[in-house]
Amino acid sequence: MPIKPRVIYWFRTDLRLHDSPALTAALDLKPECLWPIWCWDPHYVYRARVGPNRWQYLLDSLNDVSASITKLNPKSKLHVIREAPQTLFPKLFKEWQVTHLVFEKDTDAYARDRDADVLRLAKEAGVEVVIKTGRTLYDPDELVKENGGRPTMSISQVEKAGSKIGDIPRPVPAPKMLPSPGVTKINFKQTRPAHEPDFNSIQRNSTETSYTNLAGPSGDFAVPTLDEMGLKDATTQHRGGETIGRQMLDDIIKNEAWTATFEKPKTAPTAFAPQATTLLSPHMHFGSLSCREFYWRVQDIVDKYKGKASQPPVSLTGQLLFRDMYFGAQAKLGWYFGQTEGNDYNRFIPWHLRSKLDENGIINGEYTIDSDEAESWFQRWKYGRTGFPWIDAIMRQLRSEGWIHHLARHAVACFLTRGGCYIDWVRGAEVFEEWLIDHESACNIGNWQWLSCTAFYSQFYRCYSPIAFPQKTDKDGQFVRHFCPELKDFPSKYIYEPWKAPIQDQKKAGCLIKGDGTMAEIDGITAYPKPMFDFNERRTICLDGMKSAYHVNLYGNDPRVLDGTWRKLFPDDAEGPTEGTNDHEAAAQDKKIKEVAEPELGEQGVDEDHGGAADTGGDLRSGDKDGNKRKRGKNNGTLDGFVAPRKTRKTRTK
Repeated sequence: MPIKPRVIYWFRTDLRLHDSPALTAALDLKPECLWPIWCWDPHYVYRARVGPNRWQYLLDSLNDVSASITKLNPKSKLHVIREAPQTLFPKLFKEWQVTHLVFEKDTDAYARDRDADVLRLAKEAGVEVVIKTGRTLYDPDELVKENGGRPTMSISQVEKAGSKIGDIPRPVPAPKMLPSPGVTKINFKQTRPAHEPDFNSIQRNSTETSYTNLAGPSGDFAVPTLDEMGLKDATTQHRGGETIGRQMLDDIIKNEAWTATFEKPKTAPTAFAPQATTLLSPHMHFGSLSCREFYWRVQDIVDKYKGKASQPPVSLTGQLLFRDMYFGAQAKLGWYFGQTEGNDYNRFIPWHLRSKLDENGIINGEYTIDSDEAESWFQRWKYGRTGFPWIDAIMRQLRSEGWIHHLARHAVACFLTRGGCYIDWVRGAEVFEEWLIDHESACNIGNWQWLSCTAFYSQFYRCYSPIAFPQKTDKDGQFVRHFCPELKDFPSKYIYEPWKAPIQDQKKAGCLIKGDGTMAEIDGITAYPKPMFDFNERRTICLDGMKSAYHVNLYGNDPRVLDGTWRKLFPDDAEGPTEGTNDHEAAAQDKKIKEVAEPELGEQGVDEDHGGAADTGGDLRSGDKDGNKRKRGKNNGTLDGFVAPRKTRKTRTK
């Protein structure tokens, strides 16, 4: 008599019961017993940057799906087992006499390596593995295949490849029952992980103890807590879980006109409480809401809408296609997708604070400080102390809530890279990885490459003004007043340029524009920092640097990028660590730089760019709009209105 299947269902990126092709496949096996499990993987606990807000969202989602399982079968729950899957499964297969392992496909770089190990171990144990696509609209590998074996770098490529794959599947219903698990005894020894390096040590205020026992402190396979992980308290008001995610979608779909006509570039990045977009992205990440459920419920509204409906890429369904585009790119490029070196689709720019590599040529989480000034700018950007209220308000919202509008992401990413600081986009991507509750490596990396104009997008002359852009949707600065409360009483005319306020107005508002943001009070009065640089001047320097790098035209797989000889192609006085023959020499030379003229940061500080946004979505060209345009020189190419430097920035001592 044939043995009835004994199935482990491995939850990963699919913390839901509705529309789960992998779970459906597991139930189609007609199993004798079904163990729903979650591996408490030390890679994510220690090696991925995850702040308390995203951890809380994950714990919410784990607890919610566990409760949903128990509703279907009081004898079952989500079994959280605290060990790496690579060491856990061989022991678990034997202990529980498992015949099948079923899970949802994951094409993230780490997941590829992990799953290859698990497949090998399952084969050795005689366990059959079933894998189903469910995280994206299309299988990322199929997108790559139908795109001629190339990464998907545009929405049109996704649409064309998708048409060859076929229609996006309709969602499958949630199960109405689940088999009971078999015996859940664990009589084998736990393989405890190494705690170091711990990328999340900065997030902890006590010892991490989540690996004390395989089945948790009470032996009941409970979901870990923030306290067990030694983490600081979460500060976000956004909560996770399938129950909440589906209710949010229901509420959105009720407004059929809004759903059918949604255009993301027309939404306000300054809107909060409530925000201007769906805020379903973290549910997409954790799989607490199916992307196909989202797609088809929206598309069905669009199909029957009598008016003029929006279309991809700006529509709601277009946002899901963007997501698939980035997943397709990552599926092809793997680990190299997350860096410049070795990435033949990523344009090389000699940024400040470039990543260090391990012996395999993969970024190792460290970076070279070639410029103390750039490092200071980076830290001030990260913690919302740049002196530009729009930028600081966004970064403070990100840190406290774990979410910011996509145009706000554009603004701070442009500011850090090609539109202000000229700092490596990987530094910004790492901060977003740490703080976003909706962080997905493919989308985060892809968006940072897009905004830094190193891949996907090349119009580097379009920059976001930290002064003019937010005024398009929030003239009075309510967003800034909320997230930078020290500025709440400033007159509206100064809210985006508080350094221009006369000193008597600053005192009346109870806040001095003084210092670098490291002191909350100066001379007994609340302080907000001066701008850390003259934005117009820095924008011009960055544009010159980008123009030079585009002219040199190197990509990440070029031998000269990999061996460091790229410096021979750039003049020593170019922006970035271009001096000498290596990063050490560049850093040493930077310390010899003498400032000739400091930016004037009084009433004549950063000039307002009255040009506003030059196109849909808020990009603005380098020059001012309307009456302040400059003629395009014959050598300026597409650099409309290129602004010449107004001051000598630095001299270099040889």
